[in-house]
Amino acid sequence: MTASPYRMTETPVRSRPPGRRDPFEVIPQVLDLVRLNGALFFRWDFGAPWSYRSPTAAEVVSVLPEGTGSLVMFHIVTDGHCWIEMDDGIRRELARGDVVVLPYGDAQTWGSDEPAEPVNIATLLPPRPWLRLPYLRYGGAGAETRLVCGYLRGDAVLFDPVLRALPSMFVVHPPEGPAAAWLAATVEYAMTEMATGPDGARSDQRLVESLFSEMLRLYLEERADTALTGWLAALRDPVVGQAMSLLHTDPAHAWTVAELAQAVTVSRTVLVDGFVRLLGRPPIRYLTEWRLNLATGLLRTSDLGVGEIALRVGYTSEEAFSRAFKRAFGQAPAHWRADRT
Repeated sequence: MTASPYRMTETPVRSRPPGRRDPFEVIPQVLDLVRLNGALFFRWDFGAPWSYRSPTAAEVVSVLPEGTGSLVMFHIVTDGHCWIEMDDGIRRELARGDVVVLPYGDAQTWGSDEPAEPVNIATLLPPRPWLRLPYLRYGGAGAETRLVCGYLRGDAVLFDPVLRALPSMFVVHPPEGPAAAWLAATVEYAMTEMATGPDGARSDQRLVESLFSEMLRLYLEERADTALTGWLAALRDPVVGQAMSLLHTDPAHAWTVAELAQAVTVSRTVLVDGFVRLLGRPPIRYLTEWRLNLATGLLRTSDLGVGEIALRVGYTSEEAFSRAFKRAFGQAPAHWRADRT
């Protein structure tokens, strides 16, 4: 098996002022919590003229490996030029290096500059199972465009804080330098693994998760002067984002509003007002929800006892944890776990 170089599996390092936490640290923390799974699952070579229509995620799911949760689709333009248009009329011109993310898996149409009647993508895909990464060639003899396509799945409930704040489609273009080099190296590595590994229909899940995490980061950075809403706006806020990073990094700590406000050097009033304005809840309630979401991840993916999980996520007793969990999810932790195993 080909070794995965560090620069291919770790997102590019960015500098920040001394003493300041990076609020974007929260993105991989949340994505790790929801235990994403996914893969780069096919690659296209198109020759102009060409056009295809991709159905919704609900329709695409039949050709993907079995799984549950929200489906996020993404496409990387590795060569050439094309366009994408959503059903709501939003259209983007795309070039080499662009990454298109479809957080809700909405239907979309793709095509070349030279017009063509769109075909349904389902009619072009080979039947499953795919023993190797499907490679498809479609279109005419004109200018070529190459796409690498993939997907991510995550628990629908836990995904909500991230996805509900995103548009139906966004495009990022990693700037020249470490980000672009990392993207190219990561895609090349994943493609090589999928072409030669024992299960060519899947790539390293951590690579695909890292791709999505980096695309979210770039999306936020590119919109430094653009109004955002909800969770993403809070993440970028200089006060609330710093506080969120602290809460996510050390959720088991017995945080108080006063201590958190001191850590981010603002008054308690400013801190609470910021959380309520951007997230609709005060910081300690946000912390409680984060702790319980962490607990669901541990219940699903570990053999830890309920009491140990309670301590890990910041509860002083199993009873207090069980009461809070049942209020949030309608079941005691042990019953919730049993229904999902």
